[in-house]
Amino acid sequence: MNEDLEKSFVKQLRENQNIIHKICRLYTSGDDAHKDLFQEITIQLWKAFPKFRGDSKFSTWAYRVALNTAITLYRKSTKSIATIDYEKHQFFISQEEYNFEEEERIKLMYQAVHQLNDIEKALVFMYLEDKDYTEIAETLGISEVNARVKMNRIKGKLKKILNPLGV
Repeated sequence: MNEDLEKSFVKQLRENQNIIHKICRLYTSGDDAHKDLFQEITIQLWKAFPKFRGDSKFSTWAYRVALNTAITLYRKSTKSIATIDYEKHQFFISQEEYNFEEEERIKLMYQAVHQLNDIEKALVFMYLEDKDYTEIAETLGISEVNARVKMNRIKGKLKKILNPLGV
């Protein structure tokens, strides 16, 4: 692998690692599972990076790879996923510590979102990241209209979960 490609990957990953942390937070519970998923997503991004053509923003592409990795791992948790030894690579990415205390105030929202299915979780995550419906649709591989309809249904579902008595 050429050195420029490695440098480009590390730079892009550093600039977008909060995306990965948020996806890990959404699809895991606990620090160890979060770190494991972060590492697996990083590995999958690295393996796929040579094929990244730049047709979309790196962040959009990273969302797609990260979401697909998270969904695949946790949908098929009984099957083992082939991984590569992370330590054998020449580059090292310093992982910023993720501050779970800072996110405590939105714990209830995360608990509600955890009750949604995988696609609904991904849609909510991207919506909360202020992605427009065009980018959400592109990332999830659905139509923009479908993304809007799904989001409206999810909002209603979350309201019921967070306020079951309708008070």
